[in-house]
Amino acid sequence: MSLNTYPLNKKLWSEFIGTFAMVFCGCGAMTVNEIIGGSITHVGVAITWGLIVMAMIYAFGEISGAHLIQL
Repeated sequence: MSLNTYPLNKKLWSEFIGTFAMVFCGCGAMTVNEIIGGSITHVGVAITWGLIVMAMIYAFGEISGAHLIQL
């Protein structure tokens, strides 16, 4: 399905959900890392950010064009 065939509200909601998930998971990983004394490390936080970006692109990339990666 082409990107232009989706209605605007569906594109906007997919961008909102994707951005929310990225901020929630990425910042959550950093917060948990601070609370538990650095057990996750910088590598774990970076992997969390990378995996959530990948998941959101796979989930919503076709609908919204995956513009959420331009944060």
